[in-house]
Amino acid sequence: MSQTTKLKARNSISGSEKELQIPCPEGNEEGGGEEEREGTEAGPGEVTEAVKLAIDLGYTHFDCASLYHNESEVGTAVYSKIVEDIVTREDLFIVSKPGKKELPLDHHGNVIPSDTDYLETWEAMEELVKAGLVKAIGVCNFNHEQLERLLKKPGLRIKPVTNQIECHPYLTQKNLIGFCQERDVSVTAYYPFGSSWKGVDLMDDPVLQRIAQNHGKTPAQILLRFQIQRNVTVIPIALNPHHINENIQVFDFELKEEDMDAILGLDKNLRWVTFPTTENHKDYPFRAEY
Repeated sequence: MSQTTKLKARNSISGSEKELQIPCPEGNEEGGGEEEREGTEAGPGEVTEAVKLAIDLGYTHFDCASLYHNESEVGTAVYSKIVEDIVTREDLFIVSKPGKKELPLDHHGNVIPSDTDYLETWEAMEELVKAGLVKAIGVCNFNHEQLERLLKKPGLRIKPVTNQIECHPYLTQKNLIGFCQERDVSVTAYYPFGSSWKGVDLMDDPVLQRIAQNHGKTPAQILLRFQIQRNVTVIPIALNPHHINENIQVFDFELKEEDMDAILGLDKNLRWVTFPTTENHKDYPFRAEY
């Protein structure tokens, strides 16, 4: 991994399982709040040290991808902890994503889309499971129409385990989460700390500040607990050791019903992660209502 590679280390937390997702996309289109909280640059070895710490704290799920240029450092950390007899490989769930090359761009900087139907891609992913190369497969940023088409695919052999989507109090995704969960597809929430709206950072929202003070917790911990109580796996960015530890201190309290209602009431249908260079793609997911 180069010294200029941007790091996004995400702790994914759901129930008693503690997970660390560590994509490192160069030129990532998210930007904003979470990256500013952690810093955007990771020097050599920082990803490895973050993963080592996470394993020591009990995290068992790690997300990476060849496109993010972080698989080597994640692997180094995992191997070292296996050698130390801290974990076995079977204890860990390592997530990656298809595609080994950078996305091709046209002269306007937009992604050059493929004509491949995502149902064909899914068939290829099913073959990976059949061959024993992966344990589970899922989707990311699918709207309800795309997910329904996949679930109704003739000859579908393996259902998606999860749909990873942007989700936070300003984009609660109530309809999409309900749609997924009714069909036994789990939801993974990325970007849970959001960014800024009208110059105010999500974690500075007065509603979240008040609830955090009432529980003796940080706004970040309130945001994580909010998703957990919706039965949603949540993956906040975390490279800072303090934040990696802080993000798992969310199992010793519970938000009240009025807390949950107040947070849900913040919804603005505000999407920060829009991937504008892909808007020309026939399968661009954000045109649907949900």
